[in-house]
Amino acid sequence: VQLQASGGGLVQAGGSLRLSCAASRRTFSSYAMTMGWFRQAPGKEREFVSSISWSGGRVYYADSVRGRFTISRDNVADTVYLQMNTLKPEDTAVYYCAATRASGVVTISPLYDYWGQGTQVTVSS
Repeated sequence: VQLQASGGGLVQAGGSLRLSCAASRRTFSSYAMTMGWFRQAPGKEREFVSSISWSGGRVYYADSVRGRFTISRDNVADTVYLQMNTLKPEDTAVYYCAATRASGVVTISPLYDYWGQGTQVTVSS
């Protein structure tokens, strides 16, 4: 399973970005994977941002992003998205997508089996 994250960039506070994570062909449908987004800021530990179940019926967000970020997925395109609105300087980090065969809400990074390479998001004040 290979994951490719993209969509990061530099944006002013209050702006928006949409991250994408493309999985190798048929990954989603073949393995019914839960997908997640994590982020890591300089000098800090990697932290959970959001997860979405295979069906899309269960989504979960960290308190710090709830109401501003929206996770979604397209199982036909094998892609998961993270729409980030009202960005704040504290959202600056490298964002990673990850996949796990565990079902439901999965917020713990060691439970994820596969990781993308990360995409940098920088929010200027």
